[in-house]
Amino acid sequence: MKHFPSKETILEWIKDNPRTTSKRDVAKAFGITGDARIELKRILKELRAEGHITKVRNTIREAGTLQNVELLQVTAIDADGDLFGEPANWKGEEHAPSVLIVPMKGNPALGIGDKALCRITKTGEEHAPYEGRLIRKIGSSAATVLGIFKQAEYGGRVIPVDKKSSKEWQIAPEDRNGAREGELVEATQIGKVRMGLPKAKITSRLGDATAPKSVSLIAIHEHGIPVTFPDNVEEEALKAEPVKLGKREDLRHLPLFTIDPSDARDHDDAICALPDTDPKNDGGHIVWVAIADVAHYVRPNSALDREAKNRGNSSYFPDRVVPMLPDSLSGDLCSLHEGVDRPCIALEIQLNAAGRKIGHRFKRGLMRSPASLSYEQAQAAADGNPDAEADPLMDHGIKPLWAAYFAARKETKKRQPLHLDLPERKIILADDGEVVSVAFRDRFDAHKLVEEFMVLANVCAAETLEAKRMHLLYRIHEEPNPEKLESLRETVESVGLTLAKGQVLKTAQLNKLLDAAAGTEHSEVISMSVLRSMTQAYYSMHNLGHFGLSLMRYAHFTSPIRRYADLIVHRALIKAHGWGDDGQTPEEEANLEEIAEHISKTERRSMLAERDTTDRYLAAYLSERIGNEFEGKVSGIARFGLFVKLSETGADGIIPISHLGREYFHHDADSQTLTGERSRLVIRLGMKATVRLAEAVPVTGGLMFELLELEGKAFKSALGGRKHGGGGNRKHKRAKIRRSKDAKRKKRKT
Repeated sequence: MKHFPSKETILEWIKDNPRTTSKRDVAKAFGITGDARIELKRILKELRAEGHITKVRNTIREAGTLQNVELLQVTAIDADGDLFGEPANWKGEEHAPSVLIVPMKGNPALGIGDKALCRITKTGEEHAPYEGRLIRKIGSSAATVLGIFKQAEYGGRVIPVDKKSSKEWQIAPEDRNGAREGELVEATQIGKVRMGLPKAKITSRLGDATAPKSVSLIAIHEHGIPVTFPDNVEEEALKAEPVKLGKREDLRHLPLFTIDPSDARDHDDAICALPDTDPKNDGGHIVWVAIADVAHYVRPNSALDREAKNRGNSSYFPDRVVPMLPDSLSGDLCSLHEGVDRPCIALEIQLNAAGRKIGHRFKRGLMRSPASLSYEQAQAAADGNPDAEADPLMDHGIKPLWAAYFAARKETKKRQPLHLDLPERKIILADDGEVVSVAFRDRFDAHKLVEEFMVLANVCAAETLEAKRMHLLYRIHEEPNPEKLESLRETVESVGLTLAKGQVLKTAQLNKLLDAAAGTEHSEVISMSVLRSMTQAYYSMHNLGHFGLSLMRYAHFTSPIRRYADLIVHRALIKAHGWGDDGQTPEEEANLEEIAEHISKTERRSMLAERDTTDRYLAAYLSERIGNEFEGKVSGIARFGLFVKLSETGADGIIPISHLGREYFHHDADSQTLTGERSRLVIRLGMKATVRLAEAVPVTGGLMFELLELEGKAFKSALGGRKHGGGGNRKHKRAKIRRSKDAKRKKRKT
């Protein structure tokens, strides 16, 4: 060859040809043959030594670059909710480049530690210079466990905090990571389980497991709820500024006030009502519902938006809130605090004298709340006992609002939403996190009033977006499936009531059933059974109605500070009304179904974490009362035993079937009963039970009871004697078997 390419020329060619490249490919490109290949080898060696290129097996590429197809190992799920991986076989001297793994519809879920073959494209972004799209999943991540470390001579063990797991994990001394006795730790499995306990190494130490404030921390880690916000999200939130009136409608003259729990951390919604002055609507009402304009601050595809979507919703625990948005927004600029201007999306609803909605319209405005009332304050004012804060609102706030509510609930009664009004537990904590008391929250008309108008506002949002042909997320609640309905019917018939067959199920039928059982000994069992027959609500862009509320269309609009679904609806309203450039984008619209599926999962994740935390707090509270007797009712029936819910605290505990005596109990899953084989004793949902607390494990939230009385009749469990007999014959048989074995052993010796 006449001109041998320079080192710079060869490097440029490698950069321009990022596909799999070998020394042979470079030689072919420049026509290098024969002895000239020795010079090429020398140049490539120099480029490698200088860090410009790297060599993996027989391929050459620019240093810090990847092939078109790479085997990636998932290394992190960042605070933005994005999945990141690194090449599994990286041999470069520099740290492996980060790859943003872009999920596509239908892809299998990936977790940290999983390996996947991905198609790679270069992005040029600093935090993720590459994007990877899944070709196929190769392997799964190692199992992880959250538990309590118990020290031993050989290292120790991790006892899982999950009460459903009885398997302990063995920790070698070199895999302790400095963990101390009783510490809450996270451990990852190492090696394969062949015999004995699975082996693991401790990857994170989370502090003293017995500390009261560890209770919610356990649930947060166990369910993978993101806690800290990344710096770019916090920075973006801190840059936000108060909104000026501009093109917004000035609503500051309206007495829009908030009604929330006394310990509320944020204020999403404000309401007020006025008499309708339209002569055509004599006796009618104008109801205003104003919702925090979160969309103004959380723009599509911003760092704040990605983080909010990842979290899906805020998670609420007795001692803390894990918010969807940073506190500078959720607790300040977005929150409708008293006496300050706040941006809002407001809804004006026109009701006639009978409470029927005859019109509505949305506005983007600026409001100023004259007061932030608790439910207790609002109810006292409505009852004629206003305090100093509520008194100025009586004539132009409280009275007209309650008048509108009394009218609206007439229409609601005609609609027949499901009558299930379940009590909510309230756990009171001391400053150090210890449980002071457990009770049920008071339920006022003020609660029902707020719910009434929030439901109405959600319906208006769905109607408006449908009328404007916008894509939106509906809140879906499907009717019970046939299997659950048949199980409910069997339970109903077992207590002498009926639920008609052969017709489309409506909430009115269930309400008739609930009303028939109300005030009777069967009230509890019917309420429990109806609740268990319900399906779980979820989000979807396909409208299937809301069975429980008896509504044809329903969307979540009223809580955008704490729910991403509501933010989606706000953006759709902004686009539909042409209010600005911060509305729904084509990209978001195209991904609505995936977003719906994701936030439905995050909602369930939070519900489970919140429930587990409550169980652990209740177990901690009751752990000092082991041996005490409690009144309760049978709340669940299973093949392995029954559950009892305590009347005092609402805590649920198990009575294992082995503790019900010596006789065999038949489990009927359809009728939810346990029936004694000899005694014919039938244990069913809702039966009154007196129990003794036998065990309480705060770390897992597990409670175990001993059954003392059932429907007022004494019951001797296996822990305290046996009621149904049968033990004598078994003892005789066991003694006979022992004598036979002893005789055989003596015979062998002789």
